[in-house]
Amino acid sequence: QVQLVESGGGLVQAGASLRLSCAASGRTFSSNDMGWFRQAPGKEREFVAAVFWSGTSTDYADSVKGRFTISRDNAKNTVYLQMNSLKPEDTAVYYCAPADRYGSTWYGRRDYWGQGTQVTVSS
Repeated sequence: QVQLVESGGGLVQAGASLRLSCAASGRTFSSNDMGWFRQAPGKEREFVAAVFWSGTSTDYADSVKGRFTISRDNAKNTVYLQMNSLKPEDTAVYYCAPADRYGSTWYGRRDYWGQGTQVTVSS
């Protein structure tokens, strides 16, 4: 059974940092571009960050650029999201998934959505 399990979320104050992890099991994703996405209450899921399969290139939503860093460890089949200078508007459930880019838009492969991890940032 293929699973992606996100962890590392929590309740923090504005300005704090969190590091999210996405651990894969059941198959390797080392040849896939991987992305982090988030969904806030009442809003659609949106792209946050992506890392190419090699780990050498990354892409970010404008709203997180300069604050978040995505990385991966293919040996551990794990993707990370370091989030610094968190803002209340970063509050959402965060998901990871294999991702594909069409033009300038990233899409997560819906077959792989997990439970996500809740990030709540208080002001």
